[in-house]
Amino acid sequence: MARIGNSELDVHPLSLGGNVFGWTADEEHSFAVLDAYAAAGGNFVDSADRYADGQSETIIGRWLDSRGRRDDFVVATKVGAGTKFPGLKPDTIRAAAEASLRRLGADRIDLYYTHVDDPEVPVEEIITALDGLVKAGKVRAIGASNISPERLAASLDFSEREGLARYEILQPHYSLVERAEYEGPLLDLVAARGLSAAPYFALAAGFLTGKYRPDAEAVVSVRASRAAAYLEQERGPKVLAALDEVAAAHGVEPASVALAWLAAQPTVVAPIASARTVEQLPALLAFVDLKLTGEEIAALTAASA
Repeated sequence: MARIGNSELDVHPLSLGGNVFGWTADEEHSFAVLDAYAAAGGNFVDSADRYADGQSETIIGRWLDSRGRRDDFVVATKVGAGTKFPGLKPDTIRAAAEASLRRLGADRIDLYYTHVDDPEVPVEEIITALDGLVKAGKVRAIGASNISPERLAASLDFSEREGLARYEILQPHYSLVERAEYEGPLLDLVAARGLSAAPYFALAAGFLTGKYRPDAEAVVSVRASRAAAYLEQERGPKVLAALDEVAAAHGVEPASVALAWLAAQPTVVAPIASARTVEQLPALLAFVDLKLTGEEIAALTAASA
């Protein structure tokens, strides 16, 4: 287990993405994936009010209730990008939190992210609203996603100056084929201020699983076009070749290596990856026990430059 920032939340190294629940995985398959993840020691599931228009939260809530796992799971969800509660005005944040709590069938949200920053709302108003939820016992810790370094720094400064709840974790877009957005000012800020990072699209919409290849038969998937686009980039095939070499050396799948590389990067506490079926889960979980050498990490980093 690893600690999120300065919070009291200890989480499994793999954050199970709930974006597929209610979308490409129905409730039965979602329950099966959650059962398998929990059986492997997992306790950190990521959702949002936007995912399947709230069905993801509802499915997670039903599973937690039916399995009696509410108190030993860390449930993360988000506000700001949903169709019913867009933006981050204080009233929106409070109303969205209540709606998420109802869908989750819970009296608290363990980790509440701002899904997409709202530059029209001062950070002081956003943080004050989130702090109110923490003080009311409805949220345990807060995080941010899709935010600029400047707005994140201003948020942290205000929290610390006023003694309010602060962002303890950032959810950045970050993977072997998407490094530029996070590596730099954002990563430096997260490291300097003691935050953690839980990267989303950790497997680049499935590209880093290795199932999208230049000469392979087209994969039928709702993410196929996004994943296949990486093949058109110069580094895409290079990354696949590097993943294949390291995966063969360890007898694991490319997805395991991609997640292990990400987990080895500074500030990363738990990459986020989703599974539509139980069969997809072992390759995701395998990275937890996979120890890459310094040379392997360097080779993967060079291939993705």
